[in-house]
Amino acid sequence: MTDRAPKATILTADEIRRGLTRIAHEIIERNKGAENLALIGVHTRGIPLAGRLAEKLSELEGVQVPSGMLDITLYRDDLSEVAHQPIIRETNVPFDIAHRRVILVDDVLYTGRTVRAALDALIDLGRPEGIQLAVLVDRGHRELPIRADYVGKNLPTAKHEVVKVKLQETDGTDIVELWELEDIR
Repeated sequence: MTDRAPKATILTADEIRRGLTRIAHEIIERNKGAENLALIGVHTRGIPLAGRLAEKLSELEGVQVPSGMLDITLYRDDLSEVAHQPIIRETNVPFDIAHRRVILVDDVLYTGRTVRAALDALIDLGRPEGIQLAVLVDRGHRELPIRADYVGKNLPTAKHEVVKVKLQETDGTDIVELWELEDIR
């Protein structure tokens, strides 16, 4: 039996922190401040990323930026392939999204199908003024015409590779790794 190890470390804890700080500055610049913004993280790792970005925006701009969490399970186009009994998680958006600019936050942008499902789920909550997308890693291979507005790291990958994001809040550490698909099965 061989020890399984990632092919590469893509982002360290410091690089994740710096990437999120840069994204926060880009959000402020593009939106001319943080007024009327809200961040919504996609389960699972988009939630702590949205929380971190909301804290950073609040710290930089001196305004409270709310954040929420979105479960997209029932909006997936591959629901029947995912599981016979899919696990439904909490959607908690404790503010009205109408007339707000919503930043949708996820860890990895790949085919675009997760974002499409998240957009459908978000629209069911109300009609925001606009929706922008922030991701920690964009790995390419889009199947839908979706692109991120804010990206921590662009990472060209092969389809047989997997980007694993680990965050303190969910995994006890901050790191982004590149794995071979067969090494994580």
